[in-house]
Amino acid sequence: MELNLTSAVIATLISFTVSVIICPIAIPILKRIKFGQYVRDDGPQSHLSKAGTPTMGGIIIVLSFVVASLFYLQSNLEGLLLVLFVFSFSLIGVVDDYLKKIRKRSLGMRAYQKWFAQIAVAVSFVSYIYINPDFSTAISIPFTGGLHLELGIFYIPIISFIILGTVNGANFTDGLDGLASGVAVIIAAFFMFAALSLQSPSLPMTGAFAGSLLGFLLFNSYPAKIFMGDTGSMAIGGFVAGIAVLLNMPIWLGIVALIYVIEVLSVIIQVTYFKKTGGKRFFKMAPIHHSFELSGWHETKITTMFCVITVILCLIGFLAL
Repeated sequence: MELNLTSAVIATLISFTVSVIICPIAIPILKRIKFGQYVRDDGPQSHLSKAGTPTMGGIIIVLSFVVASLFYLQSNLEGLLLVLFVFSFSLIGVVDDYLKKIRKRSLGMRAYQKWFAQIAVAVSFVSYIYINPDFSTAISIPFTGGLHLELGIFYIPIISFIILGTVNGANFTDGLDGLASGVAVIIAAFFMFAALSLQSPSLPMTGAFAGSLLGFLLFNSYPAKIFMGDTGSMAIGGFVAGIAVLLNMPIWLGIVALIYVIEVLSVIIQVTYFKKTGGKRFFKMAPIHHSFELSGWHETKITTMFCVITVILCLIGFLAL
């Protein structure tokens, strides 16, 4: 299989086209079957108008990604593994979104159920890489000119922890129109060029995921006509974590996906501070993008700021290669 930028561009165009075609068809169907968004009562009041907006649009992202990837999966174990990994996390999101619908509330799976499912997928993925001689478990160190670190048996728990943090970071980032998809498409573009420079078999899949997000973003940007739900945010987290691991670049997630790290830390700080102070809040609301919103920032400004920051972080990530 020839690995060049053309294959990634073609995959991008295929997934983009599929996404653009499916979205206008899916939106009225989701409305008809009442797969609408449930909004938290204690959240920003501006979000109350979003109630009922079709959700679970992540199915479109995943479907577009898979369709485009199918053209490049022949004799491509790494690409197949990435597709299965993304699909597995999206299934967790599907269950979560479905439970929200039938329970008619903003909470789906119980925390322990979601964590168990995520850990099972992450550990299975990492363990397969660890025991398969076709894959390297030596992780690349940024800014060292190609230095790698072999973690040994600690590869499984450390990389699994990074995956879980990334997936939940992507999940927390999904809260404003176009925010999660906008940030993710920039990160996907970074990994596309990283995969190109490393001649990774996953190169076409990076393009396929970027294209699916671009098509979805046309309908998910403010004012959103459709939301991705946990189906989409889990798939995004799975893709970002999965491609970083397959390229032996998990440490890069602390650079290019720093937005995810900040979102997770804001939630941890908020919960810890709330418990330690008997009910006081460190931020106006967590995740932190809601705190900006409650400070008077319009969500388009917040989304733009987070995307610009991610572009800068990805440029730094290129320097670290």
